[in-house]
Amino acid sequence: MNKLSKLWSVRVLAVLALCSIFMVFMLVAGQSSGLYSPSDGVVELTSSDFESTVLQDDAIWVVQFYAAWCSHCRAMVPEYQKLAKALNGVVKLGAVNGERNAELSTTYEVRGFPVIKIFGADKKKPINYIGPRTAHAIAESALSVVKNQIKNVIGRVENVETPEEESICFDSDVIELQAEDFKKQVLKSDDIWLVAFYTPWCPHCKNLAPEWIKVAKELKTKCKVGAVDASAFSELAAEYKVVGYPTIFYIPTKTEHAADAKEYKGAERTAKAIVDWANSQQQALGLPSQIVEIVSKEKLYNACINADWCMLAFLPPLTECNAECRNNLLIELHSVAAKYKKQRWGWVWSEAARQLPLENGLRVNHKYPALAVVNCNRMKMGLFRGAFSRKALDDYLAIIAKGRGKLTAVDCDDIPQIASHSAWDGQDAKENDTASERLLADEL
Repeated sequence: MNKLSKLWSVRVLAVLALCSIFMVFMLVAGQSSGLYSPSDGVVELTSSDFESTVLQDDAIWVVQFYAAWCSHCRAMVPEYQKLAKALNGVVKLGAVNGERNAELSTTYEVRGFPVIKIFGADKKKPINYIGPRTAHAIAESALSVVKNQIKNVIGRVENVETPEEESICFDSDVIELQAEDFKKQVLKSDDIWLVAFYTPWCPHCKNLAPEWIKVAKELKTKCKVGAVDASAFSELAAEYKVVGYPTIFYIPTKTEHAADAKEYKGAERTAKAIVDWANSQQQALGLPSQIVEIVSKEKLYNACINADWCMLAFLPPLTECNAECRNNLLIELHSVAAKYKKQRWGWVWSEAARQLPLENGLRVNHKYPALAVVNCNRMKMGLFRGAFSRKALDDYLAIIAKGRGKLTAVDCDDIPQIASHSAWDGQDAKENDTASERLLADEL
């Protein structure tokens, strides 16, 4: 009996020893193995070598955080292998077992798998990739980072053609915005902005592109229209809490915080729907929806009847200041009008000599551009004939807003005759218009 007991004890101990050896082997094998092998072109990274391999490297890195048990991570392996092959020599690819390297997961706020981060020029602020887990989509984002780094090193290259499919700003009035100058260019601007966050791989963004170009053209004299590639500037997108693409924001003048921006939530992403929404935002914020062209007595009356001051701009004829020149003048007016949005002011404009009786009554005297400011409650008016720059107009109107400035008497009860005519079509002068201008000049 004692011999039998000893025999069973030896057998049990042997089995336990084998189990222990097997468990140690599996543990070591599990630690050393990963989803990728060196032949895949993907570097398996750990907490011990991450800083020296990635953070201290000048190259751009795409790093995937994964877990061995994650089915989505395993499903992504073929795409990540294709990505490594496609970006070979351009961008380096790495992978981190997020469970076994918990310190890295904590540092980079990885709360699920897989997570992809792009480590660009500023390694301390990696870009969170948000998009399809395909080689093509990730490559687009990585290459956007490469392009931005090139621009930062050698400067922006002017007059370089950009493939239409990469940007919704191609050959249009839409302004491509960068994260580094967004605050200065948009938030601290005297202009109203419409901004679309998009990604190159997003089909809805590509559908928006022609409509967005139309929006920029139609609102050219009212506000600026821009676009941000969220795949390249994910931190900026995160600041505006962008979770889907495209996302459109209305950003008022002198905006301090992202929370002040108004998100477009309309069902249609057509130019008409977006323009109507933008105009409604202007009205809700007390901004002039437009600077009205004086094409009839009713237009002048409706714009100024309830205003404390009526601002009447008289712009040069198209023969002296073409469509682009005129639009620039109107942009300056809109910028100043936006600054004084809290004032009860009406804004109108007319082409030179279109409303001669009105000009004569306001003593414009054929000197353009000119801005007449009229207060019919006080029967007073002022006349600005300086350079039509934002600063010059602002300086003059700041004095008017304070109730100062050189003013003269005006009789608002004797309103000159207002001619009715078609509104400006936004185009340069036509041949018959040129002939009419010459005839009018001879008469004057």
